[in-house]
Amino acid sequence: MGEMSDKIKGHANELAGKAKRAVGDALDRPDIRAEGDAQEAKGDLQKAKGEVKGAINRF
Repeated sequence: MGEMSDKIKGHANELAGKAKRAVGDALDRPDIRAEGDAQEAKGDLQKAKGEVKGAINRF
């Protein structure tokens, strides 16, 4: 995957994770909230991976 692809997927996972976390809070479901937290963290890692790829490509 390229830099932009990783960043886009990272943003998508981050948004989906925030939505799941909100649903988990609204329904008082800690399991759904935990899924959201994990998905948001995955998105953060994907965005960081894209940043690293971009930095490497600029050298």
